[in-house]
Amino acid sequence: MKQGRLIIISAPSGTGKTSVIQRFLVKHPNMIHSVSCTTRPQRITETNGKDYHFIDAATFQKWIQEGKLAEWADVHNYRYGTPKEPLDEALSIGKNVLLDLDVVGGMNLKKMYQDRAVSVFLIPPDIEELKRRLFQRGTDSPEQQEIRLKNAMKEMTVKNQYDYQVVNDILDRACGEIEKILGIYADA
Repeated sequence: MKQGRLIIISAPSGTGKTSVIQRFLVKHPNMIHSVSCTTRPQRITETNGKDYHFIDAATFQKWIQEGKLAEWADVHNYRYGTPKEPLDEALSIGKNVLLDLDVVGGMNLKKMYQDRAVSVFLIPPDIEELKRRLFQRGTDSPEQQEIRLKNAMKEMTVKNQYDYQVVNDILDRACGEIEKILGIYADA
């Protein structure tokens, strides 16, 4: 049986990783998308169980203690994590799993799954474009936008720890580049 892989996509907020992942999943419907859990409040455009599993802080802490999370991190003043059981189930049946992770989670899963994981860091075209995207999307308060921008600058410093870096200047071009990187894994 063909071995499944984790495809880790990380990027600073506002770089467009959600758009890249959505486009990628449409083109490759056999790929599984890992749904993270978070203590962040649900946005009106989000669906619980599809975009994230929205849980309270006590449940999140309990899942950490019970070992139910493959990785977790505190990001933008909230907690985010990846449930372990669905990852291991998908890999065991040869499925590829696409993950949208912050840099801490991305590096932790890469370390844990080693050669079964491919990591891609999305880079914004430039800092001004990143600011524009963050401030125009209208999903966060001005305080949250500033936190995300400050964190983005820190996150950019680890891009070279990823297997690949892709500039997300034009969505179709960035998705095409990721497809080339993944090669034979994309259609599994």
